[in-house]
Amino acid sequence: MTIVTNFVNKENKIMKFNLLKLKIANQAGFCFGVRRAINLAEKTAKKEKVVYTLGPIIHNPQEVERLEKKGIKILNNPEKIQNGSVILRTHGISFDLHKKLEENKSINIIDAVCPFVKKTQNIVKKLSSDPKFKDKKIVIVGEKIHPEVIALVSYGNGKCIVIENEKEIQNLKHKGNLNIVSQTTQTPKNLYNIVKILKKRFKIKVYNTICKATFDRQKAAERLAKKVDLILVVGGKNSGNTTRLAQICSEKTKTYHIESVNDIEKKWFKNVNSVGLTAGASTPAWIIKEIKRKIKNINKIKKLNSF
Repeated sequence: MTIVTNFVNKENKIMKFNLLKLKIANQAGFCFGVRRAINLAEKTAKKEKVVYTLGPIIHNPQEVERLEKKGIKILNNPEKIQNGSVILRTHGISFDLHKKLEENKSINIIDAVCPFVKKTQNIVKKLSSDPKFKDKKIVIVGEKIHPEVIALVSYGNGKCIVIENEKEIQNLKHKGNLNIVSQTTQTPKNLYNIVKILKKRFKIKVYNTICKATFDRQKAAERLAKKVDLILVVGGKNSGNTTRLAQICSEKTKTYHIESVNDIEKKWFKNVNSVGLTAGASTPAWIIKEIKRKIKNINKIKKLNSF
């Protein structure tokens, strides 16, 4: 979106002002897994009186709040669930908890776990239970406190080691061979750097479980960041994949990680000619549209100030 405005000054001379040029990343907003989860949640809410999610279904506070208004309640303590429909969030839940829920026939389980997350869970489960891998630890490249990683560890029968970055490798005391998987929203760069160091000390096998949609989104954001004066990365502050988008973009240009239109400050756009816009995999289209409208309004203000 390029806005070019002509003004006629008091001397009847035409004055042209180039205002903000807005460029949007090719991949921005809901990914397949999140879209699927939201659709399942909304369909369930239309049919059922009692609907819960174990923790937030996705990491976007504004979208979670919208779903709550439709009767989809967040429940952090699964012990309180006696009946009704329970939606398993996109990041997955622990193996034991999933099994316990299945044993309660009064609970209707709606499995909204991202298919790519589930694929990684199955890999970890197989690696931890297959006899030919009995001497191998499983390294999970990811964030220790992220729900997806916590769930992955639970599928590993005590064989998992979580490594977040290169610095943590020096604390690794294992002496055998390693199998390596990754949190689905990790950056390929972080995975590559960790693997590069580990293979100097261990015999390893890498299972690249980074989601392709995540990879494509990161590359699109990086390309866009190189072309603009400033980029807005839209998504939950608790969203791992959005945080990594912001980190990638910040290496190329001025970057602001925002959750909603209320976070935008007009002063950011002073002496700025081009603005990029990208969004995390759990950022809904309605928030992106609000951001675009806000930038249009900032253009109007710039136009008045230029006259």
